[in-house]
Amino acid sequence: MESEITTKSGNFPEKHYEFMAEAEKEAIKGLNSGGIPVGAVLVKNGEIIGRGHNQRIQLDSVILHAEMACLENAGRLKADDYKKSTLYTTLSPCAMCSGAIILYQIPIVVMAENENYKGPEEYLEDYGVHLLNLNLESSKELLKNYIQDHSQQWNEDIGL
Repeated sequence: MESEITTKSGNFPEKHYEFMAEAEKEAIKGLNSGGIPVGAVLVKNGEIIGRGHNQRIQLDSVILHAEMACLENAGRLKADDYKKSTLYTTLSPCAMCSGAIILYQIPIVVMAENENYKGPEEYLEDYGVHLLNLNLESSKELLKNYIQDHSQQWNEDIGL
């Protein structure tokens, strides 16, 4: 299954759509390997330094949401590296992932959508994290279809 970002809402810089396309590729990689289609990339100075997709099902993990896998795959970074990075995720971050974003002081989170799930966005903003929602139909549709077909796995992933 190929992903194509079909709807560009708002007046965001083109780079946000380009990096989100990479996060969507991660989401599709997760789906194709039997998991939940959420993906993320960590970007510093215009370069991707980490990427990941939800691997809770594939690795029988309680914590490997896309954002957590992305941070893990970025490896150990200096505090300043996180402070100069932007996290792109195909879905609004949950409480666990938001905690990691706050812990590492990642200043900007760009999400593809927050209709299928809305994490504690106000909590992130209270800690000074700048949130951008690209409101992309492609990401909404990908996850919506998954939720319809795999509601039990989805509910487990979000703690229901």
